[in-house]
Amino acid sequence: MKSPAPLQQTAIIKLIQRLYRPLSEHKGDAGKVILIGGQSGMAGALFLAGQACLYMGAGWTMLKILDKKSPLIHFNHPEIMISQARSEDALKLQDLHPDAIAIGPGLGQTVLAKSYLKNVLVCPKMPLVIDADALNLIANSKVLLAQLKKRNQAFPNMSVLTPHPGEAARLLNTNTTAIQSDRLKAIRDLVELTGSIIVLKGQNTLISSPDQEPLMCYEGNPGMATGGMGDILTGCIVAIAAQGVRHHLSLWESTCIAVHTHALAADQLVKKGVGPIGLTPSETITQMRTIINQSLRKSKTTTITSS
Repeated sequence: MKSPAPLQQTAIIKLIQRLYRPLSEHKGDAGKVILIGGQSGMAGALFLAGQACLYMGAGWTMLKILDKKSPLIHFNHPEIMISQARSEDALKLQDLHPDAIAIGPGLGQTVLAKSYLKNVLVCPKMPLVIDADALNLIANSKVLLAQLKKRNQAFPNMSVLTPHPGEAARLLNTNTTAIQSDRLKAIRDLVELTGSIIVLKGQNTLISSPDQEPLMCYEGNPGMATGGMGDILTGCIVAIAAQGVRHHLSLWESTCIAVHTHALAADQLVKKGVGPIGLTPSETITQMRTIINQSLRKSKTTTITSS
């Protein structure tokens, strides 16, 4: 079978350059993001996703955290707005007027977690990023899966699922060995099952959708095999998607930017001698920001030179 086409760095740079901010830019143009997760003992996953969202340029980064004992302030990043996730608030997500929502990092599989996911899936047309335990909840519920498919029929290409091989296996009712033995078949099956954009994480991450043939990311290294790397990818996707609402980027394009930038950042850090052993998600977030801004500076330089 023919190998998928690669994510091309030159094409990604051109997409990133659409995020260029004019002097009149304000935080509303950069989008309001809600991230939901952080069950007891897993608050760090949501904090990492929130930090990635902040560093990747979202105008507002708002966390709904399920852990009742977690502080409602990110001490290193007080810019991030944090509130306790309550059952009554799950019904009022739309009242906050988000531009994009991500759910899953550290979410758990409690009744409250399921309630939030159910209400996220009925939100009208806006980008949704679904990760981690949100995927496991869908895998275990025909009702939630049907709800996701119904939303995708009403609002095509407005949801992205980001499973690792284990989560993919649960969604497809198979095992990780089967997923890894034919990743191309797996991602096509996931697209058909859910009607969503799919990011199948792992070595040479794959991206596909109902309208797009699979693309392969050739960047990335074994240093990324550490807890939290998936959470920062979720934060990256949703931040770029929120900006894309007013900067003319689709969720597909935002996802391609995020996957490439995430993996390239890890590779650049390894070249600097940071990793692969001990490479952390927090370091990768900072390098991701550098990559985005370098691409934007190239855009500005080109504009000045051609004027």
